[in-house]
Amino acid sequence: IGFSLSEGIIDSLLDIHDIEQQSACRGIELHITLANRCVHRLKEKRRTLAGRTGCGICGSESLEQVVRAQPRLPDSQRFAVGHIDKVLAALRPLQLLGQSTGATHAAVHVDGEGNILAIREDVGRHIALDKLVGHLQRSQRRDGAILVTSRASFEMVQKCASAGVEILLAISAATELAVERAEQTGLTLVGFCRPGRAEIYSGRQRILLASAASSAVSAEG
Repeated sequence: IGFSLSEGIIDSLLDIHDIEQQSACRGIELHITLANRCVHRLKEKRRTLAGRTGCGICGSESLEQVVRAQPRLPDSQRFAVGHIDKVLAALRPLQLLGQSTGATHAAVHVDGEGNILAIREDVGRHIALDKLVGHLQRSQRRDGAILVTSRASFEMVQKCASAGVEILLAISAATELAVERAEQTGLTLVGFCRPGRAEIYSGRQRILLASAASSAVSAEG
């Protein structure tokens, strides 16, 4: 669900009529029945949509295919920078797959008080985020923020914007194109979220600094 939404194949959960799960020799296949207009949209994309663990633009024929127009996000959320430390402290015990493998990324949904509401893990950072986007679509949640245990690429900005989430926090850096897309969509993008620090790249009005007396916060761009 999250992949279909974040890739622009569907506009809402209602565009998926059925999902059938089938066991295959090397894993699981999902057969998704889409609304007719979405089938036409999928054909127009001319993209190889097999799931991969690499970058989010695998199978695309040109950059124009993946950088798509998106409406600007509303400005309804606020998040205190001091809550980032709270999220990071609570995150590791919840990364069960990461603890057992040492080779996965996580994407988490947090509320405005820094409480972790949901976590999804995968060997691919984009896939972990797609899983979380699907969960948010099902639960109809758009509040709070998303934190990813990776860098923030422009595809991840687009995925969050497609889910209606206004704030994306990343443990590592943000790419230049990610910052551009964040500014275009009106998304708040924060990188280098580590204990005691964070770097605000765009949409700084949503980040409250008052509770960050012990945090060193810098703004870029």
